[in-house]
Amino acid sequence: MVEPIAKRIEQGTLVYDASTNKVGEYRGKAGPYAMLRPVGGGREWEAAPGSVRPATPEERLSASVRAANSRSAEGNSVPYDISTPPAPVPDCPTCADLAALRDDARARADGTAETDANVLLRRHQHRDHDIRHRRISRFIPFAITQDPGMEPEYEAHCVSGDEDDCGATSGPCGDLASVEEWQRKHTQETRHTRYRRSFADYAVLEPQP
Repeated sequence: MVEPIAKRIEQGTLVYDASTNKVGEYRGKAGPYAMLRPVGGGREWEAAPGSVRPATPEERLSASVRAANSRSAEGNSVPYDISTPPAPVPDCPTCADLAALRDDARARADGTAETDANVLLRRHQHRDHDIRHRRISRFIPFAITQDPGMEPEYEAHCVSGDEDDCGATSGPCGDLASVEEWQRKHTQETRHTRYRRSFADYAVLEPQP
């Protein structure tokens, strides 16, 4: 059973509403109901006190990331440097809170949640501290080689015919010699002499030192 929300919970606290399965920002009370607003802004809704509880760190982080992604989709994206994790600004409660969420995710070995916390921390610092993290690109040279664990495939299709192609096919073969042998036999049987041949293999890109 969900515990009722605390009577003295601070306005702006993120809470979870079990009746709607959503996280919202606590705005106050309206009669017997708790008034909640979507994270990042939007239309408020009423929630029964018995269905509301403080949001867990995971729920808070997930809701904040969804709100940040929504703002990015509207053209408010922020460039950032993904090479190093952002450091919290001293004496900033929001930085400290996001850094704590990141530390909690790291302790749980939750790489996705840790990345989400870093994204939110960078965006907060860009918006509220005017810290602009540069986007850094690094070129990595690769060598392309044929995958030795996968066999290449050869195939021939007969395209002879006065109006329509014959349509006969050798089917996938593991070597070119098998395809050519099929072509010879098909030509002997039909006198068809025109073929479309194809070759497919698997390639692997390996980073170079």
